[in-house]
Amino acid sequence: MQLGADEAGKGPVLGPMVAAAVRAPADAIPARVDDSKRLAPARRRELADRLRDADAVDVGVAVITPARIDDPETDMNGLTVAGQAEAIASVAADGDAVVVDAGDVDAERFGRRVTAGVDAEVTVQAEHRADEHHAHVAAASIVAKVERDARIEALTDRYGDVGSGYPSDERTRTFLAEYVRDEGELPACARASWSTCDDVLDADAQSSLADF
Repeated sequence: MQLGADEAGKGPVLGPMVAAAVRAPADAIPARVDDSKRLAPARRRELADRLRDADAVDVGVAVITPARIDDPETDMNGLTVAGQAEAIASVAADGDAVVVDAGDVDAERFGRRVTAGVDAEVTVQAEHRADEHHAHVAAASIVAKVERDARIEALTDRYGDVGSGYPSDERTRTFLAEYVRDEGELPACARASWSTCDDVLDADAQSSLADF
């Protein structure tokens, strides 16, 4: 059986990284799947629902939490490998042919590391921008992005406007600054090891000194 894997949310300062795997016959993948970043949110949600509801499709998801990302014994390359391997392992069977979106400059090395993290006897082909060339990987990127977006929406329900969660988003930076000002610490949804969080904490400390 064919299987594709990808992840979403490697770079944000808020929320988890989500990896997904989609295992299916080729004719079970909806027509016109594409890299999730090229699709409108409503279209992504529609496709993700169709994939999850299809009897012939198996979907696996792995969630890498901010606490796990902040572990000093880890790094994002290793966590990307782990996330994809965990998602694949949840649906893979012996003999599956797996294509993954390489999260390492050395695609072959990335593929070997993913293979080592899956107990099933599978063959793994890792490619850069695989979601642009392989329907199963594109499908996995859609599932991962929709799951990641849902988790950001849940943070918005809890905290108010948190923005997209990316460091370049002014709404996200404003949320972090106001939360630290009001609570004296970072929210649990933040990746405390990111430089953005250091900047927010330093700015708050400087502000407190000025007030004193």
